[in-house]
Amino acid sequence: MHIQPEMLLTVLFFFAALLYSSVGHAGASGYLAAMALAGAAPAVMKPTALTLNLLVAAIGTVRFARAGHFRAGLFWPFAVGSVPFAFLGGALALPGTWYRVLVGAVLWGAAARMAWSAAHRDDRADRTVPRPLAAIAGAGIGFLSGITGTGGGIFLSPLVRQARWATIRQTSALVAAFILVNSAAGLAGHMISTRALPTALPVWLAAAGAGGLIGSGLGSRRLAPRTLGFLLAAVLVVAGAKLMFAR
Repeated sequence: MHIQPEMLLTVLFFFAALLYSSVGHAGASGYLAAMALAGAAPAVMKPTALTLNLLVAAIGTVRFARAGHFRAGLFWPFAVGSVPFAFLGGALALPGTWYRVLVGAVLWGAAARMAWSAAHRDDRADRTVPRPLAAIAGAGIGFLSGITGTGGGIFLSPLVRQARWATIRQTSALVAAFILVNSAAGLAGHMISTRALPTALPVWLAAAGAGGLIGSGLGSRRLAPRTLGFLLAAVLVVAGAKLMFAR
């Protein structure tokens, strides 16, 4: 039985949103991995990942905030630096080959982050984030997130956790809000430059939204299983290799 790529992506987007939203992420690297494995064109990958990110991150932000884990004082220094650069990155369109190599590298970086997070469960948060450093880091992460179609959470969360600026759940709340504003800025930049969105996007939004509701509801109250990080890391490694080396 032949499965249409749009149907396959609908299922994969649902599970990506469910799994990622349980730890505060919106699933961009998962969506990109799914589209890479399905052979989607770069012109489809970037706006789709940003739009799905926007919805799932909004759900996660509300859920984690209601659970009492969001810290505005930790969030805004990163956001101030990231939003304008995410908009700039979203407005840029890299050549197809360059985009695939860059996103493949991003997926490998995400895989390393997932594996590291699964192996280290130190939940200390005994340091204060320097605001100028947060703004500078936010600017760099924002630009990279806009140009690749990710929300930046895969870069921000390991930085925050390794620096011990927030607990695991506080980091999840921070990352959800950070992805929300970056995805909105990146998508705005993309629409100004191309004004094109995939026709199957409404169905994909419904699938990702359902997954985000379930995953964020679970993640805001308890941690995701340790094995989840290793499984996601393996998928991202395969997808990154397919993007970088398949022609």
